[in-house]
Amino acid sequence: MPTPNDSAAQPPFEIFSPEPQVVPLVFNSPHSGSAYPASFLAASRLDAWTIRHSEDSYVDDLFASAVAHGAPLLRANFPRAWLDVNREPYELDPKMFAGSLPAFANIRSVRVAGGLGTIARIVSEREEIYDRPLDVGEALARIEGFYKPYHQALLDLIQTTQSTFGMAVLVDCHSMPSAARGGTGRLRPDIVIGDRYGTSCAVELTDMAAQILTRLGYSVSRNKPYAGGHITEHYGRPNQGVHALQIEIKRCLYMDERTLQPTAGFTPLCEDLSIFVRKLADAVGSGLLSLRDAAE
Repeated sequence: MPTPNDSAAQPPFEIFSPEPQVVPLVFNSPHSGSAYPASFLAASRLDAWTIRHSEDSYVDDLFASAVAHGAPLLRANFPRAWLDVNREPYELDPKMFAGSLPAFANIRSVRVAGGLGTIARIVSEREEIYDRPLDVGEALARIEGFYKPYHQALLDLIQTTQSTFGMAVLVDCHSMPSAARGGTGRLRPDIVIGDRYGTSCAVELTDMAAQILTRLGYSVSRNKPYAGGHITEHYGRPNQGVHALQIEIKRCLYMDERTLQPTAGFTPLCEDLSIFVRKLADAVGSGLLSLRDAAE
């Protein structure tokens, strides 16, 4: 079974850029990081394998073709179990910390209540990460030193894209457990597209993405059970020419969810997602989608 990578050997995040960028798309993989700080693993009550089950494993690889099609790809190398950049910067659970949180911290969000705030309390919806309270200063250091630089890099990519092309489309890339919450055995659709119920991007963009994926043979759902997280909600401003779309891929399509190893489905899925990226880039870049009009 795979073990976490050493965070000391990798930068906190990386941008893979085409030369030049030729389409107004930006791809983001905020949850595929597997570079775990040694101090975090030492402080966790979980073993090095269990703690990896919150990762969107290999999602950055699944969408790596974006660069060849002319769009940049940003990926986090740090894991979401350590710091989740798809949350508000200060969604923090006061019960997790020794000391007082800043008054401006959001301590009452649904995500905090579920144990999945900016600094997560659990992995895989049930496994407690820590066996003792964390120092508040440690949490704030992660936010200042990693969360804020990550979002600044993402904002820079979006703003540069919009400045160059007159608009920007952010595709936020994730994966999801195959079975629905609660262990009922019900399988989710292959892919869930989230646009915050039509508020984070033009409906025609969501329609186009769903159509491409459906024609490739995948079952596609919209906004259920995932409508898009903080990144989609925060950056999606279609009336200002910035569209944000979240894509969740069912993990059993490409990996063994027990061992975390890629399966025979990995390469075919990569090939299909390359087709998806190309067709979406063609539609946006050629003007088949009149997304610029949404900002006027």
